[in-house]
Amino acid sequence: MGAFELPEEYEALRTAVRRLAETSIAPHAAAADERSEFPWASFGAWRDSGLVRSIYPADLGGDGGDTLTYAIVVEETARVCGASSLFVLISRFGVSPIVRHGSDELRRRIVPRVASGEWQASYCLSEPHAGSDVASMSTRAVRDGDHYVLNGRKCWITNAGISDVYTVFARTAPDAGTRGISAFVVERDTPGFSIGKLEHKMGMKGSPTGELLFDDCTVPAANLIGEEGQGFAYAMRALDTSRPVVGAQAVGLAQGALDVATRYATERQQFGRPIAEFQGLAFLLADMATRVEAARTLVYRACSMVDSGAPGSSKVSAMAKLFATDVAMEVTTDAVQVLGGAGYTTDFPVERMMRDAKVTQIYEGTNQVQRVVISRRLLEEVR
Repeated sequence: MGAFELPEEYEALRTAVRRLAETSIAPHAAAADERSEFPWASFGAWRDSGLVRSIYPADLGGDGGDTLTYAIVVEETARVCGASSLFVLISRFGVSPIVRHGSDELRRRIVPRVASGEWQASYCLSEPHAGSDVASMSTRAVRDGDHYVLNGRKCWITNAGISDVYTVFARTAPDAGTRGISAFVVERDTPGFSIGKLEHKMGMKGSPTGELLFDDCTVPAANLIGEEGQGFAYAMRALDTSRPVVGAQAVGLAQGALDVATRYATERQQFGRPIAEFQGLAFLLADMATRVEAARTLVYRACSMVDSGAPGSSKVSAMAKLFATDVAMEVTTDAVQVLGGAGYTTDFPVERMMRDAKVTQIYEGTNQVQRVVISRRLLEEVR
């Protein structure tokens, strides 16, 4: 086995997900984008295939897949539809703090229903004035007997209005800084909870993004995830795990665009021969393929470090997210160029992939924030 060759079980999983993606998800991708509608048919195929269980713990109704499993599933889905890869990514991310830190009762009440595909989940951290600066969040949760009362607003929430459960971070101690933040499970039918404005976006149009509103929203104290005051630590740990998976999503988008561009270049003829035979195009495709492979290798390394708990995993996770998402933007843009005028139309998926790729440089921490994380970790190691 080569140094970077994956074990057979991962390649078997890739084959299964790719088959599902190409037959049951790709056919709905353009319509979901054009209509800005959640691709329910794609989600139904994902749920009914049983592959949804692959990325959840075995003791909670899943198949026990690790972070690399998670990354491969997201990558192969993103290869045909960025919006569909988000319903794969976000539900697992949404329950991540519950899996790691929730009480046994909370874990068993929530996670198996998400692992079966019966429910979907969202991760709710950002606010209008607390994006990269998470510690400045203003959503409050006040203890009232055996309940907490939440007031405030979250924004940029993936799957808003679709998800059945929301992991919500709120301030329980106003003057305690990052130690004053706690995490809660809010179910969609909770009194005082509602969906606000849904965003009109450049890309990922088949995945709703919107506001959550909390107006004296009362949740049971049993819905507190872990310990009061530990929410910030839980949020950062979840991000360390999710960042390489966002990198995998970016790799999938880039690979999908590369596949289309390569096929087109071998079929499109100018001056009596395929345009792939012109050195300018051939070298461009070579550079695109090299960047995609480099990004994939870094993403997989970050996933393996997260799973093993290796020192430096936070730094490499940020590197994987930074590098892979920049590659996705470059490669999808180059793919549009390879197709020329055709690439600028909706007759081919590369323009959609380019629009979808942009947000990967923004969410789960902007790539400027990733550089902050990387440089801090690097300097800590030197000290």
